[in-house]
Amino acid sequence: MPGFTVAIVGRPNVGKSTLFNRLLEQRKAIVDDQSGVTRDRQYGIADWNGKVFNVIDTGGFVSRSEDVFEREIRKQVHIAVDEADLILFVCDAVTGITTQDEDMADVLRRSTKPVLLVVNKVDNGERLLQASEFYSLGFEKTFFLSSISGSGSGEVLDEVATCIPEDSDPIATDKEGNPLPKFAIIGQPNAGKSTLLNALVNQERTIVSDIAGTTRDTIHTHYKLFGKEFILIDTAGIRKKKNVHEDLEFYSVIRAIKAMDESDVCMLLIDAKNGLTAQDVSIFSLATRKGKGVVLLVNKWDLIEKETNTARDFEKEIKKKLEPFTDIPVIFISASEKTRIFQGMEKALEVYENRSKRVPTSELNDVMLKEIERFPPPMARGYAVKIKFVQQVPTAVPSFAFYSNHPDAVKESYRNFLENKLRSHFNFSGVPVRIFIRKK
Repeated sequence: MPGFTVAIVGRPNVGKSTLFNRLLEQRKAIVDDQSGVTRDRQYGIADWNGKVFNVIDTGGFVSRSEDVFEREIRKQVHIAVDEADLILFVCDAVTGITTQDEDMADVLRRSTKPVLLVVNKVDNGERLLQASEFYSLGFEKTFFLSSISGSGSGEVLDEVATCIPEDSDPIATDKEGNPLPKFAIIGQPNAGKSTLLNALVNQERTIVSDIAGTTRDTIHTHYKLFGKEFILIDTAGIRKKKNVHEDLEFYSVIRAIKAMDESDVCMLLIDAKNGLTAQDVSIFSLATRKGKGVVLLVNKWDLIEKETNTARDFEKEIKKKLEPFTDIPVIFISASEKTRIFQGMEKALEVYENRSKRVPTSELNDVMLKEIERFPPPMARGYAVKIKFVQQVPTAVPSFAFYSNHPDAVKESYRNFLENKLRSHFNFSGVPVRIFIRKK
């Protein structure tokens, strides 16, 4: 990641995610009284005294545990410590020093990174007195605060700001200074979203397991390989509301939907063994309603028995279920085998270009008015419906205004005709197109 990076580490349930949210001044990480809520590294950007820096939230560090998630979280914490320029080691004043705190302290002492010891939940004088035992851990800079109320957090931020070099810049932009494209990997639980992310960046960026619902928060990754640069967002699986039982999963689904808002293009992953289900169609509809570009990736294609036209027939069946919006790229991939995953990425970049496309008004009128003349709108109440002018509206989603003498008389079927002609002439593959009929 570009810029100065701060990692928040510690054992479970000491308030790391609450501190993370406090530093970012937004509720980005899921917070719950249940321990072990945060699993993957979470990234955010904080700003203090004009200094901007990245913050990494990590899962709770549990040494010597054989639990599948706690073992993976240990790996993730070590990765976060390696990535960071400064470490905030969070402890809990209420429970005092535990063996897990001492194990975490041993790991940090072996690191060459500067460490600030942050004793959380110090919200009265009595707890401040009790918290003095944490000096025995031997860290030079110790701070006492309450993440929930925010008291004491200013002193920690002041110290962090003094460690940040003046030339640090965490905003992800390309060489020309333009914001990088953002691609959200979306889909149902266990479709292989985290496996795809890890395969693309060639490292264990998120925890992968056969257990549906492993990823809970949205995970941002800065991709810069093979001359390509963009932000990848891995999301929690989105399942039907009636199947969402845990509070945590409910929050995760909200995070995934918010990740769609943040992205430019959604890479919708479906499981080849299950085909395109009703829930996949719902996720697709949600992305298109939000005006996002869509690339459909059929994952686990290596597990399907194939004949000559298997892929062609599969694609035909998918597009039939997605009608009327069928102008989307479909790529058959295997995230675990890394088959055609970079082709999917290339297609996402192409869709991003299509979404940003601006057609000159003169060219638009030359092409579209000829098509309208060849196939004019049906008459309404004995009046001839005419369209004399068309222009692209300056919005994030490709939108076009057609000016007519009787705008209310232009039916949905004719709007679809106009959209299809726009697509055939100007290539808006993978992008929803909005049509507006206005009074001339």
